[in-house]
Amino acid sequence: MPGGDATQSASVETYLLANTDELVSLYDESFHLIECSAKHRLTYDVDSLVDATLWHVYPELLAPSTKSAVELVLSSGLPRNVEVANAKTGDRRTLTVFRSPRGLGVVEADGKSSLRGTYSPAENDRALLFHQATHDVLTGLPNRRQFSDQLRSALPVSKGVKFALMQIDLDDFKPVNDTLGHGAGDTVLKMAAERIRNVLGEQEFAYRLAGDEFAVIQRRNNQPREAERLAEALVGAFRAPFTVEGINVFVGASVGIAVAPSDGNEFEQLMKAADIALYAAKEEGRHRARKFNRAMLMVLEQRETLRRSLRTALKDGQFFVEYQPLVQPPFSIAGFEALLRWRHPVVGIIPPNVFIPMAETDGLMSEIGQWTLEQACREAMTWPSHFSVAVNLSPAEFLHAGLTDRIAQTLDLVGIRAERLELEITESVLLERTINNLDTLNTLKMLGVQISLDDFGTYYSSLSYLKNFPFDTIKIDQYFIKDLETDSKSQTIVRSVIALAHGLGMSVTAEGVETAEQATWLKKAKCNRLQGYFLGKPMSPEEIGAFLNKLMPPVPFENFPMPRAMRPLDPRRV
Repeated sequence: MPGGDATQSASVETYLLANTDELVSLYDESFHLIECSAKHRLTYDVDSLVDATLWHVYPELLAPSTKSAVELVLSSGLPRNVEVANAKTGDRRTLTVFRSPRGLGVVEADGKSSLRGTYSPAENDRALLFHQATHDVLTGLPNRRQFSDQLRSALPVSKGVKFALMQIDLDDFKPVNDTLGHGAGDTVLKMAAERIRNVLGEQEFAYRLAGDEFAVIQRRNNQPREAERLAEALVGAFRAPFTVEGINVFVGASVGIAVAPSDGNEFEQLMKAADIALYAAKEEGRHRARKFNRAMLMVLEQRETLRRSLRTALKDGQFFVEYQPLVQPPFSIAGFEALLRWRHPVVGIIPPNVFIPMAETDGLMSEIGQWTLEQACREAMTWPSHFSVAVNLSPAEFLHAGLTDRIAQTLDLVGIRAERLELEITESVLLERTINNLDTLNTLKMLGVQISLDDFGTYYSSLSYLKNFPFDTIKIDQYFIKDLETDSKSQTIVRSVIALAHGLGMSVTAEGVETAEQATWLKKAKCNRLQGYFLGKPMSPEEIGAFLNKLMPPVPFENFPMPRAMRPLDPRRV
């Protein structure tokens, strides 16, 4: 407490110690005993303790709920009455914990203490208002304001001192809000805050910054080892599901770590370092912790350069489309899937899994997707009239207003029949705005467009999607195809998906077919269409004619010609 408040609090401490026969003890911010009243000294024989801390004197306070209450007093300045029970006798006591200039003070009462009224109603009201201004109402954790004040006051650190900042972001939290409602989301946030509290030890403080963003400040010198230990514990605390209204939901945590002073000794520097580390954790697959290093900054700068280039890529004609064959057993071409590519003038070919998330984040995907759709439909008009063209719709594009109108206009503009167009969506787009999604899919069906559920089996794979949404085709992800010849589990899963789809009146496409044996197995399992490098690599529009000429007349899978250049297989279809 600055100024007069500190003087007033110090005088209160002096008065309590000198003039009371109560149990009063004072501790520093590391919870080490500084001073205590005579009665307290005799009762707890503190002189015999090698290391007298709050936890030695009151081990009951180590329980998660009471420990968090103590740390809350230290971080907020708001006094709290904490009820504890003696582990041996069962006697209940009230501990009034208050903020002192040097740390914490504790007054122990048995229900008759004259000190229970130490704080007047006016002082309690002021403390309550202060608490509300500096704490999150939902979780009870200190808020962004309190976090900023404490981090700024700790920086720059003095020589030889180290501490860590951790930024925590919840993974897969948005689907909880979207599917179960904001009430369920609030429940998960409260439980998430409690899990974070339960992991923390001495000199570790948690904050809620906003939404599903949290932070932890760790005041320990053994860095980065201590920070990495705590971060892994935080990630581990989120592996178990949250149960909300009888429903288990899985919400993980990604953690970015920055250590002062090595990663930054000013507020903005340390915040940026932790944020970059968090971004790296997300990019590497989420549900993990990453410590900041300079290489991350270089990667981020490169990505920002690409992001700036992406804004002009469409105007500069840097996008192009390749087409991969869709094959129907015993062997005939059913059509092609359109695959978007970006040829950067300096970097070269950039994979879609790199630039499409950027385009979605920057709101560019609708325009890029519209160009891809029109380009693919125009190319399909040069193919045999029974060939279909499959085009991927990103989640951002699917949720953009006016999608169905744009697709209808494209069909009219190009003159292609609607049934020749197949739109591929992933399960992730169905997690948001469920009613609107159903309306969009039904409108597309009324236009005559075919709808495919892409990458089935790798996301949520909820059977309710197959019941509630009007799909024409399920695409089995290549993950289940790559070991199909040898893995009995993959064989069972693929057979089951094919039977399920056929039972629902849907066709099945298998992705990632790379060998004749896989193709033959899928043919026997009555898979409707196959796609993969064995059957044809992605090719330019100019190569399609030559490719089709080679296949006349059709040949069985076991005799299907595969050029030597195609034999080193690309493990990803992008």
